[in-house]
Amino acid sequence: MHACKALGMRDDSVGVGPHPSPWPDDPRLDRRLLAEGDRRNVVDRYRYWTVEAIVADLDRRRHPFHVAIENWRHDLNIGTIVRNANAFLATAVHIVGNRRWNRRGAMVTDRYQHVEHHPSVQSFLDWCAHRDLPLIGVDNLPGAAPIDTVDLPRRCVLLFGQEGPGLSDAARSAVSQVASIRQFGSTRSINAGVASGIAMHEWVRRHAT
Repeated sequence: MHACKALGMRDDSVGVGPHPSPWPDDPRLDRRLLAEGDRRNVVDRYRYWTVEAIVADLDRRRHPFHVAIENWRHDLNIGTIVRNANAFLATAVHIVGNRRWNRRGAMVTDRYQHVEHHPSVQSFLDWCAHRDLPLIGVDNLPGAAPIDTVDLPRRCVLLFGQEGPGLSDAARSAVSQVASIRQFGSTRSINAGVASGIAMHEWVRRHAT
């Protein structure tokens, strides 16, 4: 582990320091970051930008797929799923069930990623139906087809069950198809956060420009 992280100190090796004078005349830039430096976990193009400016720029480029995760037992993978959704530029992440989730795994990317809550599977299904968004379940269920072989629509929702039980019965009955991730070892399943990254990358591989 990096010594600064181990001691809880600021790590000045990450990001950039204060911007040299004169400062650029750009309304997207945060004057505090210009003065103190930008140590955030953002790509270089967004250095010194305000959070609002970053979100607005991402909104102009977001991909037309959504990600949803059932959260009945306070699933600890949700932070990772939010972080993956930000990396692959999903339109939004939908939390179905309990509103609370562990944000540590998101590594602050929830500031830049739209996250919406639905109290029940039915309320989420109504939301999808109103927008004519097909639901693709991702789970290693009997009869599921490998995700690299299924018809993955450009506009869709990738729905994940929580760690352990997987998709609930209500979710299974609602999805248009179930896609699995090929596995070759001894474990019965893979981590839901990892599975979400594989599934999102499969969408990006086919549809992103």
